Amino acid sequence: MSRRFVNQLGHQQTISEVFLASNKQLRSNRNGNLYLQVDLSDRTGLLPGLMWNATDDDYAKFENGDYVQVGGTTQIYQGGLQIIANNIARVPAEKVNAEDFTRLGPQGIDALAGRLAEMLRTIQNPHLRNLADCFLIDERFMEKFTSAPAGIKNHHAYHGGLLEHVTNLMEVVLLVKDRYPQLDPDLLLIGAFLHDVGKIEELSYERDFAYTDEGQMLGHLVMAVSLLDRKVAEAQRLAGEPIPAELVMRVKHMIVSHHGEYAYGSPKLPMTLEAIALHHLDNLDAKLHGFKSLIDTDPNKDSNFTAYQPNLGRKIYKTAR
Repeated sequence: MSRRFVNQLGHQQTISEVFLASNKQLRSNRNGNLYLQVDLSDRTGLLPGLMWNATDDDYAKFENGDYVQVGGTTQIYQGGLQIIANNIARVPAEKVNAEDFTRLGPQGIDALAGRLAEMLRTIQNPHLRNLADCFLIDERFMEKFTSAPAGIKNHHAYHGGLLEHVTNLMEVVLLVKDRYPQLDPDLLLIGAFLHDVGKIEELSYERDFAYTDEGQMLGHLVMAVSLLDRKVAEAQRLAGEPIPAELVMRVKHMIVSHHGEYAYGSPKLPMTLEAIALHHLDNLDAKLHGFKSLIDTDPNKDSNFTAYQPNLGRKIYKTAR
């Protein structure tokens, strides 16, 4: 019998499937009874899992990043699907088909990385072109950049997700640049490339997805600026000439302002045309990806609408159900 993926599960189904475990926690309810909470995922999505009346032994049976066999029942709770587990047991990695848990395979990642390099090499400004090349020739950087997720739970939360998000965003930049000639296309393209680059160090992603200590303490905006400073110094050394300080400042400003609002973690609001464009284009790609994921994983298979999404304040119409 073929496996059922997250996006194929519905309400009140008995399951026995293998998932990738992350973010496990042993918690107590208001009565003091322990329960195990864990995120369970495959290549199609992620569901919360709960095991009531759990013990320390249940918690110790597996680690974050392990594959686990989960037996239990699905249920809809507060508009979302979750798994009530009766048992959770670790499964050796060699007994698992890794493709069931990989959103982007090696060929997909290689194709995206090739397209990324192709777009960056359209940059005409010699300073920005040299800067981009310093990133592209850094094998260790590219290894991290092409394997990192763009987030832990929100948009593009899978290996290669950061690469896919950035490549999508750069494609959109190339589409709009001729429509808005007041924008500097080279500056906007390098900003799209580097806006989330700090996530390669903010997040850990060799097994499960989590924040590094530095990521918790500093965040990817600060870390991106620090990485950019190092690459600017390298580009200047290789080219034998300085990059204009005002140009570097404008790139940094796009990075630190791309969240768009103080409430969303931007230390500065966008103050240049390119920074304003980057914020809105980045938000577009992230929001469309997130909404599409909600549609794909919605447990109400026979409904024209998703379940009510409390964080969005709405349901989403399934235009192509």
